[in-house]
Amino acid sequence: MDRDPAQCTSTPPDPHSSVVTLRVNGKPHTLTIDNRTVLLDVLREELDLVGSRKGCDHGQCGACTVLVDGRRANGCLLLAVSLDGSEITTIEGLAGDGDDLHPLQRAFLDRDAFQCGYCTPGQICSAIGALSEAAAGHPSHVTDPATPSGQPVPLNRDEIRERLSGNLCRCGAYPHIVEAVEDVMS
Repeated sequence: MDRDPAQCTSTPPDPHSSVVTLRVNGKPHTLTIDNRTVLLDVLREELDLVGSRKGCDHGQCGACTVLVDGRRANGCLLLAVSLDGSEITTIEGLAGDGDDLHPLQRAFLDRDAFQCGYCTPGQICSAIGALSEAAAGHPSHVTDPATPSGQPVPLNRDEIRERLSGNLCRCGAYPHIVEAVEDVMS
């Protein structure tokens, strides 16, 4: 069987890379990335969205927390190729196209819920995810067992602390972070 010479000159695709489309902060990005690249590195190195921080690089500190299809996730643990077609929201995308801050960003400022600010983007994204999870009826370790299944979980300080326990703050701004979350609940 004869082959078309034009087909013979093309190079085979790199078996270690994939083409993925991520919708980041409402905008589609089609990228060719190494299959081993984590979402955090794509955000920071390919898309220049440096708000999400690289802290421990092991999913233990929460500095890299972003929202993936509305759910909070550690960007340092997710292979970007597994997220093809997903909606990713970073701290940069919370305010939308306008100049107004997201209510939780505003509450963090009003409550002085940060000191050095390194963990703040992850704290805010995690808090937004935690609020959504509670509203959807997802219990936490401290949720009262009498809470009806599938009903919104009322958030008190213990619930907020438990739900945000995966995000570490070296400066110890935890009391103000809890107050900021309480502010957006009311």
